[in-house]
Amino acid sequence: MRTPGHDEELAAGFLISEAIIRARDKIARISADGDNRLIIDLADGVKLKLNSTKRFGTISSSCGLCGKTSIDAIRQNFPAIESANVRIDIETLLSLPEKLRQAQSDFARTGGIHAAGIFDVNGELKIAREDIGRHNAVDKVIGHAFLAGSLPLDRHLLLVSGRASFEIVQKALAAGIPIVAAISAPSTLAVDFARESNQTLIAFLRPQSFNIYAHVARVILA
Repeated sequence: MRTPGHDEELAAGFLISEAIIRARDKIARISADGDNRLIIDLADGVKLKLNSTKRFGTISSSCGLCGKTSIDAIRQNFPAIESANVRIDIETLLSLPEKLRQAQSDFARTGGIHAAGIFDVNGELKIAREDIGRHNAVDKVIGHAFLAGSLPLDRHLLLVSGRASFEIVQKALAAGIPIVAAISAPSTLAVDFARESNQTLIAFLRPQSFNIYAHVARVILA
């Protein structure tokens, strides 16, 4: 299930997040077939290892775990973030939820849709996308950056309007994003994964407060 719109970004972001492809030149073209489907043609000579993407049963595009038989099955082999040099100050961090909310026109109309936004460390919103599925919203912003040739996003922050799940933190890692923030709670798996992958994980980000669960050094506290 998805919210229609920015479908090429959604597809590209999913391919990156699932480690099916790593480079823009691996895709020859993305086209719609007129039946609510996208066809992605890979470049000549591209070889894929699809075992890690195998799923069983009924799945939906907005579910990160659906069809996977174990937690290990959803882990991808992305390298950990190398540096802690990217930092954001508290005032900038606290300003981000309102900036994302201002970009959520669908949420303002419905009150029931997720959003994801990519910010630089100066607090400038680079891209925001909305979707009924929070994983889809993340795939769309990552897919946008991928198609624009902007990966890795190694001096940026991902903000999501809901919870911080393991899958969302891993998607951020796939895009090289060192800081992940969420308006709501993190899962235990997300916290553990962020610590392993050298990502800063922030949750319960509200106008006056937040919690840091991993790698606090990227937040300038004073």
